[in-house]
Amino acid sequence: MENKNHVWSFSTVGGVKRVNLESGADLLALEHLDQKLWTALSCPVNGLEIDNKTLQLIDSDKDGQIRVPEILHAVKWAMSYLKNPDDLLKQEETFPLSAINDQTPEGKYLLDCAHIILQNLGKTDSLILTVDDTSDFVKIFTATPFNGDGIITEDSTTDSALIQTINEIILCVGSKEDRSGKLGIDQDLLNQFFGLKDLYIEWQTKLNSNLEGIMPMGEHTELAYQSWLAIQSKVDDYFLRCKLAAFDPLTAEVLNQLNVRVESIAVKDLNSCRDEIATYPLAKIEAGKALPLSKGLNPIWEAAVGNFMQEVANKLFPGKDSITELEWMAIAAKFAPYIAWKSQKAGDLVEQLGLPRLLEITEANHRLALQALIDKDIEIADEAESMILVDQLVRYHRDLFKLLKNFVTFFDFYSPGSKAIFQAGTLYIDQRSCTLCIKVNDMARHDMMVATSGMFLIYCKCVSKATKQEMIVVSALTNGDIDNLIVGRNAVFYDREGLDWDATVIKIIDNPISIRQAFWSPYRKVSKFIGTQVNKFAAAQDDKVQSHATSNIEKKVTAADEHASKSVASAPVEAPVAPAGPPPPPFDVGKFVGIFAAISLALGALGAAVASIVAGFMALTWWKMPLAVLGIVLLISGPAMLIAYLKLRKRNLAPILDANGWAINAKATVNISFGNLLTQTASLPLNSRVNLIDPFKKKGTPIWKIVLAALLIAGAALYALVRFGILSLW
Repeated sequence: MENKNHVWSFSTVGGVKRVNLESGADLLALEHLDQKLWTALSCPVNGLEIDNKTLQLIDSDKDGQIRVPEILHAVKWAMSYLKNPDDLLKQEETFPLSAINDQTPEGKYLLDCAHIILQNLGKTDSLILTVDDTSDFVKIFTATPFNGDGIITEDSTTDSALIQTINEIILCVGSKEDRSGKLGIDQDLLNQFFGLKDLYIEWQTKLNSNLEGIMPMGEHTELAYQSWLAIQSKVDDYFLRCKLAAFDPLTAEVLNQLNVRVESIAVKDLNSCRDEIATYPLAKIEAGKALPLSKGLNPIWEAAVGNFMQEVANKLFPGKDSITELEWMAIAAKFAPYIAWKSQKAGDLVEQLGLPRLLEITEANHRLALQALIDKDIEIADEAESMILVDQLVRYHRDLFKLLKNFVTFFDFYSPGSKAIFQAGTLYIDQRSCTLCIKVNDMARHDMMVATSGMFLIYCKCVSKATKQEMIVVSALTNGDIDNLIVGRNAVFYDREGLDWDATVIKIIDNPISIRQAFWSPYRKVSKFIGTQVNKFAAAQDDKVQSHATSNIEKKVTAADEHASKSVASAPVEAPVAPAGPPPPPFDVGKFVGIFAAISLALGALGAAVASIVAGFMALTWWKMPLAVLGIVLLISGPAMLIAYLKLRKRNLAPILDANGWAINAKATVNISFGNLLTQTASLPLNSRVNLIDPFKKKGTPIWKIVLAALLIAGAALYALVRFGILSLW
């Protein structure tokens, strides 16, 4: 299979010599091709127009990138199972079983697995497979109780007792999805369930071995414990306060002094102050006082203490309406074993099945039976994995060469009528269709890298009309004009499946599009500059007029108000005389004479320059005049056209793909002729009929007006020629 002396064929495409992959022999020798001659060295798994599952299979290290060694491994693996290496170049949707090399043990076993797949799918007589067949594991393994994934379901046995246990395990500890699509259990879930079961049974066994010591109240122990626990902290606080009062009798008055706290809530609705009242002492504090259980209690705690009295105190100390601190401590000691036993609880997840059912599962030895089923399923793991390898081979047979053409060489990109795997669809905008559209994976990287591409790029936010999914697409405009392209403009994007997306321009990278557009760019810039300046001047004059008019109105209104206020005054009051301002400066005649003189000189110089240009032009012989005009046009547009030509020859797709996660190893030039194919402008279909009469066309000027204007222009020109002596020189 290895041939280091293989003769390669190369073609010059996009200014770069690229290898031609024309036969299976080329693919077999691919590992000996110098990587410096590969167009790409890495590409992302996601965002490409090729089956993502195929790319995931090639990406052996699962890092989201496909590199050269992984490509070579995929090619070598696929070739090892095919009789004819040329079959990989066909890119057919159907895979004939006759293509499998059954002369090797691996190939023969893979062929047997392919027949099993067809049998499970009910296609026993079929001799071909498709990706749809091999990728539908649910259908492939539905009819088989075991499929090699180590997961057993209720279909793995006919024993109703085991089926019940499987479902109970799923209920308690969860499930995993089997290759058949059903829920089941594997070795980990089996071990988890039976481990928890054993812990729970052991915990319950401790209780049965010392039932009276652990549960002093019998079956009511839990209820009694909860009633004691509800007031434990509050009662401990009460007895501690009583001890403090015994330590210093003067503190009793302070501990019982609630007047200030009650006064703060007395004006409120006390029902809204229950939390505040609950913080008050449980009962009146006195040195050595027992805890009353029925009278003199904090009203918020009466219910909880009454519940404790009923469930605990009356049973341990019948007839008493109070308990001492020693009796309270004795109650806590009785609950200590129960508290210790509860803290050791284990196997909570299986508790819902109940102890009798768990003991029944143990006695029936269901663990061994389920373990045997799992082992039996694992025994055919190799066969099941081979079925997965069949799917891999069918996918490689269809997709691998397509990837090679877009990785080793950009054959699809430079082939008219074909689209590369990185071309996401077609953008329609401003009477043109752009086919060089690429999904943007990382906008930040694009902002940093795409400026060096030399392309005119527009970034569009696209929203699917069907699924409302959003994505960003960058499109290269390589033909047409840019006058109507602005951020915010709407367009329509069609993906490779023909689904339409609403697109909105969110960013533009400005670069030359064509020589024609570069020719007109200086004039457009001048026109834009003049228009901008005219708009600024008009806006400034408008603001000046409005400001002047507004100030006059304000002065008149102010004067009227002052006059009205003086007329209604009760007594005349002499207003202070305002100091006189400086007198206006006298009219400087000399200054304005100088200004007018400067303006006259400027106009004279301008007229002289125009006259000299006209004189020089008229001094030319008739056949040189067009050449002079052409020279002036080239002088203005020539530099822009030259710069545009140099940039258009160097347009490079590589920076855009690099920003998307590719590692491009060679230039991907988009020259002028190729760019015209990537962006199509609107044109009428062949044999179209066109009605040239436009009802909304501006009416033409009457002929007499045209003749009169021509005569006036000719007269003015003749006068200028005579006035400046040009006619006599000519």
